[in-house]
Amino acid sequence: MAVTTDNYKATKPDSKMPLIELRGVSKSFGSNVILDRVNLRVEQGEALVIIGPSGTGKSTILRMIAGLLPIDEGSIYINGQKRNGLIEDQDDPIGISMVFQQAALFDSLTVEQNVGFSLYQHSNLSRRKIKDLVDEKLEMVGLTGTGNRFPSELSGGMRKRVSFARAIMSNPENPKSRPEIILYDEPTAGLDPIASTVIEDLVRDLQCTKRGCGTYIMVSHQDSTIRRTADRVVFLYGGKIQWQGTVAEIDSTDNPLVRQFFSASIEGPIRVID
Repeated sequence: MAVTTDNYKATKPDSKMPLIELRGVSKSFGSNVILDRVNLRVEQGEALVIIGPSGTGKSTILRMIAGLLPIDEGSIYINGQKRNGLIEDQDDPIGISMVFQQAALFDSLTVEQNVGFSLYQHSNLSRRKIKDLVDEKLEMVGLTGTGNRFPSELSGGMRKRVSFARAIMSNPENPKSRPEIILYDEPTAGLDPIASTVIEDLVRDLQCTKRGCGTYIMVSHQDSTIRRTADRVVFLYGGKIQWQGTVAEIDSTDNPLVRQFFSASIEGPIRVID
């Protein structure tokens, strides 16, 4: 499901500071330490992909940045402003949208109603205006003419694209509602290679267009998605960032974790879970 945090009062991002910064962030579930004093900066206009084995806290980081999950220790700064609590506890200074691994559309609503959901619920725009905005967003994701269809009538790749359209929806009468960063949780999971390529191209297209969103953080396991959508790659394992670099550096690094991950070898420092 794509969730936009509609209750913020956004301000123009400050180019002199990171859009997102994690300082010494820790998170545990019971006795299981997921993140251990993690530091991370995301600059305006950056395409960051977080990788690593399953269960290492990648999606947890996205949910904490979105303000949907509390941190145990440390601090999260959104455009220089320290967040206190969850998103409902404090207005973020910039807009953040999140696209979950499963599109999680409302099955009983049409595509138009799904994409325009936040505007129908939280704006005074006319239904005609909202429909026009929905049509614009559907055109941007290559789904012109699908507004009257239901999620059950769409392929997996099409449902993902509907969730993208919903993530970039904003109220033109409130420019501050436009998201400045999108969080993608495994956007190509479960898709065939061709559908994955469509989604990968769409992610980049939405970053480049003025009507899209210029900054994103993505979690992915898929080799093609990582290589085609990342400016910078961060490898998370054992609760810490173990390596970071460009896509080009993936094949030249001697980091044993990265080497094992991309070779899909069961031999190496990454523990194999039966």
